[in-house]
Amino acid sequence: MIRVDNILVSDDLRDVSFCCDLEKCKGACCIEGDAGAPLEEKEISLLEDFKERIIPFMRQEGAAEIEKNGVIDYDAAGRYVTPLIKGKECVYVIFEDGIARCAIEKAYSENAIPFPKPISCHLYPVRISELKSGEAVNYHKWYICSKALEKGKRINLPLYRFLEDSLVRKFGKTWYNNLAQSLK
Repeated sequence: MIRVDNILVSDDLRDVSFCCDLEKCKGACCIEGDAGAPLEEKEISLLEDFKERIIPFMRQEGAAEIEKNGVIDYDAAGRYVTPLIKGKECVYVIFEDGIARCAIEKAYSENAIPFPKPISCHLYPVRISELKSGEAVNYHKWYICSKALEKGKRINLPLYRFLEDSLVRKFGKTWYNNLAQSLK
């Protein structure tokens, strides 16, 4: 583990090679698991404020679910997460050419909303944990990402470099540059 500012970072960000391979995994992280994607509190108001602009990009089942129950749900520990459709895939999942993608991200790419998908989705396979002394950045190993590990190893792409855009989005460019220097 290393510390960058007040953030504890797992050595896995340097030691694990990773690169999503959507052609092989088909976006399984959007449809597997026992809870939706973690949401930051500020993301809840964004989802509520821009719900009407996101809905046109959603599947009917997802749109119906958020109309009925709202834009968020809670996981077993009481944390904010995206809702699921019938306990399965995320309400915001859409399918394009057999690959699960995000309606929020699609709305963003079409300039309908001013923010991309939730930061937890953008950061995956990394999860952020709150500590008394700051935050911790840890790799979440999940069997559904086995093809991403293979591809990352094949092209020699460390996890921190794969996640550069999302880490910069979360912590800033200066923090990321400090991280990169620390992991070399």
